Amino acid sequence: MLSLRGVTAHYGPSQALFGMSLDIAPGQVVTLLGRNGMGKTTTIHALMGIVAATGGSITLDGQELIGQPSFRIANLGLGLVPEGRQIFPNLTLMENLVATASNHLGRADPWTVDRVMALFPELADRAGSMGSLLSGGEQQMLAIGRALMTNPRLLILDEATEGLAPLIRQKIWAALGAIRDEGLSILVVDKNLSDLLRLADRHYIVRRGQVAWQGSSAELLADDGLRDGLLGV
Repeated sequence: MLSLRGVTAHYGPSQALFGMSLDIAPGQVVTLLGRNGMGKTTTIHALMGIVAATGGSITLDGQELIGQPSFRIANLGLGLVPEGRQIFPNLTLMENLVATASNHLGRADPWTVDRVMALFPELADRAGSMGSLLSGGEQQMLAIGRALMTNPRLLILDEATEGLAPLIRQKIWAALGAIRDEGLSILVVDKNLSDLLRLADRHYIVRRGQVAWQGSSAELLADDGLRDGLLGV
């Protein structure tokens, strides 16, 4: 469904990606792993058109995404849960959910407010609260719900559970498991390797702006040296 081939990207004169390549199939859960500063977020930003890719190819069902504006990429079916959540602080929780809601792809059973509330019951009682007054966990649930309300084909999460309490992390992982079971493709960046190993089909470890290793959960779990050498865990 989604393919990156030899993608390069720069911040001014500094090169951040040195030929990133990965594939995501329909219904597949894929992770980007690696130490901080290795290019995971830049890969996501290049994919979404937030950072201009300077080389290579990014295709969605054969359609080239490089050069297209971010809103058009989103309309093609890519939903982003950004690092830091970036919800609208001066809108209520409900307004955050409906502000960018759409069904551009004509999904027969679209994500609605009711479906998001069923996925995250904690949000129901906070529907009228301003975004700035929500806890970190509530904001992350809202950010996921907001992305789902665009009815994407691929849900992208950058630091899915960073800084959250263990109980909230468990709820996030359970929700992502439920989303996966519905057949939605997911690309996720996170540091909680044990949870990612249970959730994902395939992993890409990023080192210095390119893929240093790729494989299944079983392969990654079986290689202590690999995890220590490339992930430091």
